[in-house]
Amino acid sequence: MTGLTRRERLRAELERDAKAAARRITEEEGVEGLTVAAVARAVGVTPPALYRYFDGRAGLVRAVYDDVTADFIDTVSRAAARQDPDDISAQLHAATRAVLDWSLAHKAGFDLLMGAGFPKVAAEDGIPLVILRELGGLFGRLFARLLREGRLSYPAEEDIAPDLAPQIRVYRDIIGLELPVGVALLMMTCWRQIYGLLCLAVYGHLRVAFGDHLPLFEDMMDDLLGLLGLTRSPGLRVG
Repeated sequence: MTGLTRRERLRAELERDAKAAARRITEEEGVEGLTVAAVARAVGVTPPALYRYFDGRAGLVRAVYDDVTADFIDTVSRAAARQDPDDISAQLHAATRAVLDWSLAHKAGFDLLMGAGFPKVAAEDGIPLVILRELGGLFGRLFARLLREGRLSYPAEEDIAPDLAPQIRVYRDIIGLELPVGVALLMMTCWRQIYGLLCLAVYGHLRVAFGDHLPLFEDMMDDLLGLLGLTRSPGLRVG
C-alpha cells in the first residue's frame, strides 16, 4: 500500500477485512447466511458503508465466490506443478488428490463451488462457467498432451450417442480447448466418478463404511489412469 493516502489505505483495509469476514461467514453459515448487515457487523461499520465496495449482497457473494475459486484453482495447480513436468500420470493423480483434500478441508467452499450452495449463486453473471473453465482447462491441457503424444484412446464422434454428443460439444467449447469430442467425453467420464467420490467424502455419505476415503480414492485413480492408458507413477509427490 506504499504511496496511498491515509484515507485510501483505510478504504483498502476495510475492503480486505470485509472480504475476509464475508468468506468466514460463508464458511460458518453457508451462503444463505451471507448478508451485508452480517459483514458490516463483523467489521464494525454500518451496512451503507459497504455499498461503495460491493454491489449489495450479490457483490459480496461474487467476491467470496471469486476468492474461493482462486484459492481452489491455485491449490490444484500447485499440486500438479510439484510433479515432474514430463510425468502426466503424476500430475493428473496429484491434481485430483488436491481436489479431494481441498474439498474436505473447505466443505463450505466445496458446497459453494460444486455442491448444494452453487445453484443459489449461479444466477450471478459469469459464475456458472468459472469452475468449468478453470478446472476443466487445467485437466484439459493434460489430456491434450496425452492426445498430442498419441497415448490416448477415445471414441469417435460418430460412435457417441446423438443426444449426448451436442452436450459434450458445449462442455468442450466452454473449457476452451481444441479437443475431439471423444476426448471431452473421456474427461467427463473421469469427472463424474471423481465428483461422486467428492460428494461421498464431503457430505459423509456411507461414512459407516468409508470413514477413510483414501483407499477408495486410490482405487478409483488406478481405474481412471488405466482408462487413459497410464499407470500409477512411482514418482508421485503428494502433500
